[in-house]
Amino acid sequence: MALPKGFRWGGALAANQVEGAWREGGRGPAVSDVATYKPKADPKEYALHHVNTVASITAALEDDDTVYYPKRRGIDFYHRYPEDLALFAEMGFTTLRVSIAWTRLYPTGEELEPNEEGVAYYLALFEEMQRVGIEPLVTLSHYDPPIALALKHNGWVERRTIELFERFSRTCFERFGHLVKMWLTFNEIDGMIRHPFTSGGIIEETVEGSVLQASYTALHHQFVASASVTRMLKELWPEAQIGCMLTMLTTYPNTCHPDDVAATQAKERLLYLCTDVQAAGAYPSLALNALGRMGVEIPFVEGDVELLREHPVDFISFSYYMTMTESVNPDAERTPGNTVLGVKNPFLESSEWGWQIDPVGLRISLIDLYDRYNKPLFIVENGLGMRDELTDDGKVHDPYRIDYFRRHFEQMIQAVDEGVDLMGYVSWAPIDLISASSSQISKRYGFIYVDQDDLGNGSGDRLRKDSFFWYQKVIASNGTDLE
Repeated sequence: MALPKGFRWGGALAANQVEGAWREGGRGPAVSDVATYKPKADPKEYALHHVNTVASITAALEDDDTVYYPKRRGIDFYHRYPEDLALFAEMGFTTLRVSIAWTRLYPTGEELEPNEEGVAYYLALFEEMQRVGIEPLVTLSHYDPPIALALKHNGWVERRTIELFERFSRTCFERFGHLVKMWLTFNEIDGMIRHPFTSGGIIEETVEGSVLQASYTALHHQFVASASVTRMLKELWPEAQIGCMLTMLTTYPNTCHPDDVAATQAKERLLYLCTDVQAAGAYPSLALNALGRMGVEIPFVEGDVELLREHPVDFISFSYYMTMTESVNPDAERTPGNTVLGVKNPFLESSEWGWQIDPVGLRISLIDLYDRYNKPLFIVENGLGMRDELTDDGKVHDPYRIDYFRRHFEQMIQAVDEGVDLMGYVSWAPIDLISASSSQISKRYGFIYVDQDDLGNGSGDRLRKDSFFWYQKVIASNGTDLE
């Protein structure tokens, strides 16, 4: 078994979790800037379901604190990106996934012209990536809508946000398109239903009607925006590629009882809705019927159906961390995962945060997606959050991380051997960063240790973990040496 020549290896980051510098360079505040550190929360509350009200958001924006709003400080990638890119290049990365903070280019989202300081920052970032031989894979929207749009327009609930996002995207394509040839539209777009504030800037207390309806309205507007900017990119840069991005939450029936199987089937139908629309170009009739029974109406306007049909994405990317099971038993034990709760699988081990580890599930996910869409796939997030211990001599021994990746790579390579067209693999995350859910850094993912604690104390120095050298060897061998 072997991966194809030219297979892309690397890592993935998000601007709101690494850049910091939230008040620098003309950047405006985003929804991520009011996300609080949750050190004592029950693990089940890590699923981004904390309540955001107008009062709490307003109070947060009046406070310059970066201790309990950790995404404001990140890991200072804004200033230290040359150092970090040098380390990624040392590991052998050919690809790095990053995102562009909307509010660095358009501080409120409504400006008519971009902030040139923000444009200059990303130009410098992409030029440095080119200099060290790393190809950028750029996400346009990664959990950071402008907070001004949330407060003024309830984010993506208003259709006008499509136009504002088109303006932002055009700036990205026109100013960076000579350096960036691979794009993603919305990170984990299906997350709109699980965490509407984080994904869509939806403040639940201001919603007229049901939050579920508002979430699907916002999701539809992102679908339309995705198709629109896909058309735009092809007009500006015909050779460029653009993909969608899904949270791959492969679900097994908890038992072989037919009711558990039916419940699992219904759950996955709505999961695949997002890739059906963006990759296949239409809402499936069964999913529309299921939403109708839930009281949800999709707000089509004239031209939406044709736009979605005529401008699907080129490839499908996804995050994969865990699987779950589904059961109709109301007393079934549930465990947290990637912003979602699922019924615990007794055959799998779990991380400290309750995320169940399932390498075989990655192969199952790859085969299911490729069999369904017959489009190229790209794994753009996969990794293990753990508490790493720094030794007195400045080392991090993380055999558990090496074991995690080795087992997942074996299954990934087997899926490719079975015929899956896989473009590449980028881990989440190659360097320790601020967690999306609990806003802590002690849940460490990286091959590179960042000397910073949950309250921001530390030098910020970067240190190579044991897994750094192991991943370096894997990349050099194109996955043939996993020992």
